[in-house]
Amino acid sequence: MPNVTRFHDDDGKTDWLLAQARAHGGLAPVDLERFWADQDIARADPFGDGIPQCALGALMSGECVYAELGIDEDYWRYARDDAWRIEVNTAYNDRAEGIVGRRLLSETPRRADLQYKDLRGLHDVFDAEQVWRDRSWWLMQVADTEDELKALLDRVEGRLGDLRSLLLPDDWDQQKARLTALGVEVPRYRNQRGPVTFAMSIYGVENLIFLIADNPPLAARFRDAILAAMLEIRRVMDAEAGYTPETAPRGFGFADDNCALLTPAMYELFGYPILKGMWDAFSPDPDDRRGQHSDSDMAHIVPILGRLDLTDTNFGPNVMCDWIRQHMPRAVIMGELAPFTFSRNDEEGIVREFLRDFGMTRESRGLLFTTAGSINNGSRLTGLRLIMSAIQHFGRFDE
Repeated sequence: MPNVTRFHDDDGKTDWLLAQARAHGGLAPVDLERFWADQDIARADPFGDGIPQCALGALMSGECVYAELGIDEDYWRYARDDAWRIEVNTAYNDRAEGIVGRRLLSETPRRADLQYKDLRGLHDVFDAEQVWRDRSWWLMQVADTEDELKALLDRVEGRLGDLRSLLLPDDWDQQKARLTALGVEVPRYRNQRGPVTFAMSIYGVENLIFLIADNPPLAARFRDAILAAMLEIRRVMDAEAGYTPETAPRGFGFADDNCALLTPAMYELFGYPILKGMWDAFSPDPDDRRGQHSDSDMAHIVPILGRLDLTDTNFGPNVMCDWIRQHMPRAVIMGELAPFTFSRNDEEGIVREFLRDFGMTRESRGLLFTTAGSINNGSRLTGLRLIMSAIQHFGRFDE
């Protein structure tokens, strides 16, 4: 099973490109106007017969401002202080415009008066609290024993007949009337923390593994409750938006890093039926979105996921493009640049990983070159320009 980082002879391409960058003060050679024109074509359809070059997906993130601008990391302030976020993003974009030719981060105010407030989600159905720790929100464990899990499932199953009253705040009708009159759509339920990650947050990592191994019926009950709650959340939110099952926009995506912790047999019992259930209901046609992010070493479950005909993937950096393509011929592969290769500014690694991934997908196409996971602080604009240069020189289809 090909799930290790592999490189091929690049015929001196990496050395040449890095030498060119050094000769120009660290800026790799790119025709910026041509790159972005070609990028617009490639990004629209990474599988397209007429695309001139490989599509780029690593268009940076708000995490990248700190190292680039030489300021202290403050993720809480960035998330909460909108004026400061815009100030920082503007300074970042001024640099980006000079280095890569685009302003990459939003400079638009978030407008709190145009946000729906106090909506609840799947974790609320399962009595889980979200707590801010260090740099992000964490979902806190609810149950620790089988008896506690059974009691939790009793509560969850009792709620399934009226999730609307749990999901929507008391002033929902007033919020909805005001915001829809202003053109703000009701939020759509189209993405979810994946079933294994969610269940391990609720019940514990080791607990879920032992539950599946030792008590499959209870594990199946847990699985079925998650799926039933997700299906009902989708139904409620679509109805609030004025959709019927026939008119609702389709597609759904999962973010399930912890799927790597289950064996194929365990995943088949617990995770697979939830994905299949959601996609059978809401992504039944070939072009409906079926996406999975799992930036972990989960190559062993790729064959199982392949049966679900994914349309896009963002898997861990050791899950190779040729292995994904073997099992998912129609999926846009978002990857497979290792996030720390990028954030540590490993210029040789950046180029070599692009050459590797493009070489594996040149014939089939469908690569959207980006990080196999998040784009972390330390990822530099000069590194992004290096990727752009590698694409323009060595990732073209029309030459």
